[in-house]
Amino acid sequence: MLLNWTVMILYNYFSAVFVGPGYVPLGWTPEKSQDCIYLQYCKVCQSYKAPRSHHCRKCNRCVMKMDHHCPWINNCCGYQNHASFTLFLLLAPLGCIHASFIFVMTMYTQLYNRISFGWSSVKIDMSAAKRDPRPIIPFGLSAFAASLFALGLALGTTIAVGMLFIIQMKVILTNKTSIESWIEEKAKDRIQYYQTGETFIFPYDTGSKWKNFKQVFTWSGVPEGDGLDWPVRDGCHQYSLTIEQLKQKADKRVRSVRYRAIEDYSGVCCPVTKGVKTFFTTPCTEEPRIALSKGDLILATRGLKHWMYGEKILNSAADGGIRERGWFPRKCVEKCQYDSETDQPVDGEKKNR
Repeated sequence: MLLNWTVMILYNYFSAVFVGPGYVPLGWTPEKSQDCIYLQYCKVCQSYKAPRSHHCRKCNRCVMKMDHHCPWINNCCGYQNHASFTLFLLLAPLGCIHASFIFVMTMYTQLYNRISFGWSSVKIDMSAAKRDPRPIIPFGLSAFAASLFALGLALGTTIAVGMLFIIQMKVILTNKTSIESWIEEKAKDRIQYYQTGETFIFPYDTGSKWKNFKQVFTWSGVPEGDGLDWPVRDGCHQYSLTIEQLKQKADKRVRSVRYRAIEDYSGVCCPVTKGVKTFFTTPCTEEPRIALSKGDLILATRGLKHWMYGEKILNSAADGGIRERGWFPRKCVEKCQYDSETDQPVDGEKKNR
């Protein structure tokens, strides 16, 4: 049984690694040229981003139906390997539960044979079992320590990987990805902030958990569709999600605040010279840090108490310029004082927009 678990776990793991998520073809454009206005353009891949696709900085490609980049498989989880990745998340905890049961029963039976109960103390003799027949594999102190350590690893894996499996199943049963769940949350925030009265409906949820499940898990192992065109629910547009993404991108530009660097920052993850609080509150994310030189301009879009995230303007053009995105310490920058030509919209203008 343990061999069966091992084979199934490794098969799905290596399938997720080597099959890959599937990438949008380089230079891809929609069949109808007028549909390009609904899509974002990727300068790296020199193509438009197909619906449900996102550009991965680690893979350096636009990934079809991207869920996230997983460091444990050194690849993205997406359209082609979503089923294999999820099965791996299911089988690994099941195998670990089986192994944990074996470890617990082994330690229980071996210790039971070695415990002596006296009037005033309880002694454990790890040298040998009191009962015959003697075990084929000796169980001494080192074996007990190794079994206890392995039990801890098995239980830890069960909890950690099991939680990831539950998260993945939640998004699969609603026909979403982790990124799309975040986009939906931001859509609600945008509608509430501007009070537009819109109602955002996620276009790819069929309304049936079983149908959503079958779009990922099939008997052939090949997911439905081609990863570029997706069926949508009634009342939704083929590009409903991409249109919402464009609105959120424009909204982010409106809400961004310009800062100027007043200190140099090397771009290290945990800077020692920027204060103890900055060092210990570094963002726990794979998003990059950006190096700053005194005088650099940054458009900040979000932030924490001691850190901020934004885009560094690398040339003088405020619009359409090349920008580098990432985190940087809040104490390294100060808010710009705008003149009449570069004033940002006030709250009233933001609400109207």
